[in-house]
Amino acid sequence: MAVTPLNVLCISRFFKGGDFIKSAKAEGNQVFLLTSKKLEHDPWPWDSIDETFYMVEDEHGYWNHDHLVGGLAHKMRNTKFDLFVALDDFDVEHVAFLREYFRIPGMGESTARYFRDKLAMRIKAESEGVPVPKFTALFNDSDINHFADHVPAPWLVKPRMQASAAGIKKIHNKEQLWQHLNHLGGERHEYLLEKFAPGAVYHVDSLTTEGKVVFSRVSQYIDTPFEVAHGGGIFRSHTIEMGSEEDIALQELNKEVMKAFGMQYSASHSEFIKCIEDGKYYFLETASRVGGANLAEMVEFASGINLWAEWAKIETAAVRKQPYKLPKVKKDHAGIIVSLSRFEHPDTSSFEDKEIVWRMKKDHHIGLILVSKNKDKNLQLLDKYAERVKNEFHASLPAKEKLVGE
Repeated sequence: MAVTPLNVLCISRFFKGGDFIKSAKAEGNQVFLLTSKKLEHDPWPWDSIDETFYMVEDEHGYWNHDHLVGGLAHKMRNTKFDLFVALDDFDVEHVAFLREYFRIPGMGESTARYFRDKLAMRIKAESEGVPVPKFTALFNDSDINHFADHVPAPWLVKPRMQASAAGIKKIHNKEQLWQHLNHLGGERHEYLLEKFAPGAVYHVDSLTTEGKVVFSRVSQYIDTPFEVAHGGGIFRSHTIEMGSEEDIALQELNKEVMKAFGMQYSASHSEFIKCIEDGKYYFLETASRVGGANLAEMVEFASGINLWAEWAKIETAAVRKQPYKLPKVKKDHAGIIVSLSRFEHPDTSSFEDKEIVWRMKKDHHIGLILVSKNKDKNLQLLDKYAERVKNEFHASLPAKEKLVGE
């Protein structure tokens, strides 16, 4: 049956989401791209894009808000958009504003806040009974002192609106805390303070439609993102055993988070920790987008589910008021290793194991994805490769300059 093409506007200040764009086009839609002028020569899937609009970034990497609204308003005089999609985490709140301003269906500003603002996430999760590490906002001096006097150090000062482990500072005592807060000065309110809870960190990559999680895959970081970003380490993750205690617990906790935050239609990437002290699982953060650092590729090789492509199908089906059907899911194990490389074009031909299914092609990076029916085999190879990458290829930069895989 013929379907009416939708006008889908994909918005991103970063080069990503090519599979979303291709899938949206394959669904019979008109696809528009709004991105930064500096990305106009990047290899976007041009055959799937009907029209492209560019914004010039300022010296801080931001778009002029008035120009953005004015430009879209002018375009909408002759083009009625059905769907606005933020392809990157940093565009979520801006696109939510645009939806509300132009009255486009989808996630609004209040809900988007739960998927961008780490303080909003924690307050909402706690109010809904989702376990979170102890935390406090950094608005009030008395609240900060009370937290520091009653919650044992170490603590983490986290930026509310950054992604991954960017900008996180580990604090070991109250004196150091106030030194750091004084250093933050007038920007202090942009951060939160949280108890540092050492433990295993997991990520759950999901698809939600009609308020129901229809797909999720649980994986574990071998080294936490904080350790990788701040210790100059090597990024590794692997899918865990489906049906295991960890898998069941985190699948359910992820569903609780999506329900509590009002997720209706999107991909999501959520992180949880299993605390060493008490063995309990705690929610850390979530985002209404596909996970970065090539984790989407790892999930696809393990499950057969392309998160970007299925997300586009979910959004299209929602606007058309049609049911969405998830493809058949595989149950393989996959693992990924990614590192900065001191070579511009590292030669990975010496990595010859049959489990290797993907090799990263990015300047000054080395990366591999492995697939096996046997999780332990993958873990053994990831350990072996980490040692080789460390000795033969690895390079590192301070966390504030670059995060591996971003």
